[in-house]
Amino acid sequence: MPRVALVTYDPRPEPSKDRDLPVLRAALTAAGAEAEVVCWDDADADWASYDLAVIRSTWDYSWRAAEFTAWAERCGKLTRLANPAAVVRWNTDKRYIGELAAAGVPTVPTHYLAPGDTVGPADLPGDHEYVVKPASGAGARYAARYTPDRREAAVRHLARMHAEGLTAMVQPYMRSIDTGGERALQFVGGRLLHASRKRAVLAPGTAFDADKVAHPGLEPWTPAPAELAVAERALAAVPDAPELLYARVDLVDGDDGEPRVMELELVEPNFFLFLHPESVPAVVTAILTAAATP
Repeated sequence: MPRVALVTYDPRPEPSKDRDLPVLRAALTAAGAEAEVVCWDDADADWASYDLAVIRSTWDYSWRAAEFTAWAERCGKLTRLANPAAVVRWNTDKRYIGELAAAGVPTVPTHYLAPGDTVGPADLPGDHEYVVKPASGAGARYAARYTPDRREAAVRHLARMHAEGLTAMVQPYMRSIDTGGERALQFVGGRLLHASRKRAVLAPGTAFDADKVAHPGLEPWTPAPAELAVAERALAAVPDAPELLYARVDLVDGDDGEPRVMELELVEPNFFLFLHPESVPAVVTAILTAAATP
């Protein structure tokens, strides 16, 4: 009987928001596995006792990035970790978007400002809306949308992130999100599992430190061939082309109507199994196959 750890975090005093976790645990158990939900920072967890540790909803990693990547390195030496520690380290820093762009993958244009960098006149656009967010972030945490006349607010936002040691990203606000939304293509075992679409997350004037709904208006989506092609190009550009148990590629359309990569989620993407219950058997099969791999 394979032993599988479904790795999450403890959001107490609030209940877990991972709706997929009990569904996945029950399905793995029904398939003959011994599946346990384990917090990544549980000091008593015996990671070596599992055949596979699957990172699922470690949604506090973005503000504990160094601690989390160190854990992934330790865990990966004790058991098979999905996705591997090297992928976790690469993907927790969104400077990977620049690497994807350099590899020829269509991406949202991104400018980076690290702590200590001077914010000059050219760093924040003066002729179009833009987004400021951290290079280590999830769920729109510390992300905000600005018009050129709100430069002072954006500078204060940058100062706050730099004071916390965070590298900032500046991207044009992709106007197509307001009409076409953002599409998430989910892959498991190297194959497209399903896709979803959500509405815009960032509303004009919303403060960067305000709570936001991470997946508003989520609905099933059938990806166009061009979307699938860009997603596959992005996954092929991951360093050393590692075998990924799971991946999510978030796409938006550029002003030319062509899909571009907004983010590549290889650490803890939501599977949205509550929206795609028909995908549960494929996810279970992929996990059991990985658990049985030497």
